[in-house]
Amino acid sequence: MQLRLEPLPSLFIVALIAAATIAAAWAFQVFGGYAPCPLCLQQRWPYYAAIPLALVLLGWRSRSPHAVRAGLLLVALIMLAGAGLALYHAGIEWQWWPGPQACAAGSALSGALPDLANARVIRCDEAPWRFMGLSFAGWNGAISLLIAAIALNGARQRSP
Repeated sequence: MQLRLEPLPSLFIVALIAAATIAAAWAFQVFGGYAPCPLCLQQRWPYYAAIPLALVLLGWRSRSPHAVRAGLLLVALIMLAGAGLALYHAGIEWQWWPGPQACAAGSALSGALPDLANARVIRCDEAPWRFMGLSFAGWNGAISLLIAAIALNGARQRSP
């Protein structure tokens, strides 16, 4: 049995899963005390692009079905890139390859000067949490692939 979602439900599901994933990341950060490393922050970028794109496409659904399908394809490509970044980060955590210097030094991507007196080194090569063998990066990769698959499925379907 193959699941076939038309573009509109696909867009809704993509936006919902992506928003829930970002909300969970923020919750782990704020309430769980898990400080994100520079690669963790970069892995959020595809979500920051996919969520508003999906919402805009939901508004365009009646005007241009072709644009919606093309937009779903774009969302899929964005999330595949996100999955690649997540795999790269997971590989660093498993010591399969070295990470960037910014991760080892604990620098942030905020652009602000660090508070060296209270600085906590956030390393990209240490997974602070694992569930069923996967770290945050591993779960992000799985979720990114799921979102990409849903978007591709929706892009392939024609609206009635």
